Amino acid sequence: MPHRLPAWVETGAFFLALAAGAVNAIALLGFNHQGVSHLSGISTQIGIDVSTTNFSAATHLGLMVLSFALGASISGLVVGSEPLKLRRGYSVCLFGEAALLLGAMWLLGGGSIAGQYIAAAACGLQNAMTSTFTGAVVRTTHVTGIITDLGVSFGLWLRGESAGQRRLVICLVLIAGFILGGLVGALSFGWWGYNGLVLPAVVILLMGLASLLLPSGNISAAVSQ
Repeated sequence: MPHRLPAWVETGAFFLALAAGAVNAIALLGFNHQGVSHLSGISTQIGIDVSTTNFSAATHLGLMVLSFALGASISGLVVGSEPLKLRRGYSVCLFGEAALLLGAMWLLGGGSIAGQYIAAAACGLQNAMTSTFTGAVVRTTHVTGIITDLGVSFGLWLRGESAGQRRLVICLVLIAGFILGGLVGALSFGWWGYNGLVLPAVVILLMGLASLLLPSGNISAAVSQ
């Protein structure tokens, strides 16, 4: 699958991962150590809160999960399910994500907890969009699967097999982008608080504008072999 992706995927994936890493860092610093770019920790915490009868906290986290899923549903509604086909719907999703992040910034700045749900929806939208386009090869809002891919690649290397150079490059690009995004998010939160969300929002907005310049339709003829 990676060899069928267009040559610009690495660049796009880097900036999307950077934006997600920044949003997650701001969430971790401002949402009582609750990340929003992935749901593993949140889902575990729901179980912990239920075990201690902290139902208000469990309900809040449940709404975070629901918001992430609703964000993903926007991608499903706008772009459908067929991978490896670039549609203008992706531009719509990127503009929508940028709007959600700016909305989250405004709500959080006003002290509204709804901003956390909006930020989670933005991450769900991005994760679904990139997973759909690449057939789940590129996941930009978390690195668990990417680290897993690297581990599998190392195991294949030990067996004398190759997992493909491009897959390794994509994995490293995503990890670097997410970590750098965490740095950017932490610094921006320290300087501007929740207003730091404007940085990942601008990155996503620019990605949406860039996607308008790419030809739509099937991309199989425009890939890097």
